[in-house]
Amino acid sequence: MTVNDDALRKALDNARIAFHQGNHTATRYWARLAAQLNPNIEEPWLWMAAVSSPHASVEYLQKALSINPNSQRARQGMHWAVKRLRLQPQPQPSAQVSPRPQAALGRPSAAGFAKAPRRAGPNRRIWIVILVLLAIISTALVSPALGSYINTYLLKPDSVMVAQMDIIKASNTPTLTNTPTVTPSPTPTVTPSPTPTDTPTPTPTDTPTPTDTPYPTDTPYPTEEEQELPVPGGEDRWIDVDLSDQMLYAYEGEMIVNSFLVSTGTWQHPTVTGEYHIYVKYLYADMEGPGYYLPDVPYTMYFYDGYGIHGTYWHNNFGTPMSHGCINLSIPDSEWVYYFAEVGTLVNIHE
Repeated sequence: MTVNDDALRKALDNARIAFHQGNHTATRYWARLAAQLNPNIEEPWLWMAAVSSPHASVEYLQKALSINPNSQRARQGMHWAVKRLRLQPQPQPSAQVSPRPQAALGRPSAAGFAKAPRRAGPNRRIWIVILVLLAIISTALVSPALGSYINTYLLKPDSVMVAQMDIIKASNTPTLTNTPTVTPSPTPTVTPSPTPTDTPTPTPTDTPTPTDTPYPTDTPYPTEEEQELPVPGGEDRWIDVDLSDQMLYAYEGEMIVNSFLVSTGTWQHPTVTGEYHIYVKYLYADMEGPGYYLPDVPYTMYFYDGYGIHGTYWHNNFGTPMSHGCINLSIPDSEWVYYFAEVGTLVNIHE
């Protein structure tokens, strides 16, 4: 190993340690140093993508894919970066205000004061007539007598003429006096008061015990804050599941880098114990068994036969055995574990 290779390995190790300590500035520094020492390997670009903004992450991952087009880590990282990019709020366009011309403001020019331009609109006389009419109408609203005069002689001339003609005809024609008729008053009816009825007291019902069979519900899993996903790949990674505590621990060597609350199998459908290895990974997988069918289960990783680690959208009761043998996590937690582990990662399950 040359001096340059030794410095490259040290820079990559420091970048990994800084990342797990949460120091993104140091991670970026050591990753850039490694990229300067050897820009033709993908690992420095993957580290920089893990601690950069969504746009920069996409560019770094494109660089990694150009070096190794078949890199599974770079492809998974690109999926994560694009998702972050889509979740990023889009900037709202700002309203532009066009400047007003100085001539319209009547500002002084070099030759003197500029005349204000004549505004476009109806003739001034028309506005005067409209204002006079509005004043008359408002006065009519205050004075009932004036309002009656306007309503009678100004607003309804045709009705006045008709009324005058009726008066002239009435003066020449004898009128008949109508005999008043007796209008019988309706006899009041007695409205019966409603008879009160007995309200039956509800009989208490037994609360059913929840079953172990998971069924999807219409209520979505509550959204949680997006957490920083692990860098694709990594050395000496393995997963430990403690059935007694209902906990999953993500290890890198002998150091725990993250831990999550889980739901494992019930006594009727227990989770297997022992050491296994992840043999296949799916972003989404359909699951079915006796009495249930679950479509599009996210972040699924099978480690033994039909037993897997996956996200869960049909319950939020983590910490309690709920499954048919699989290891249930919340969707954000399962996403983190999905990108932490690879095909071949050890899964150790014990009581």
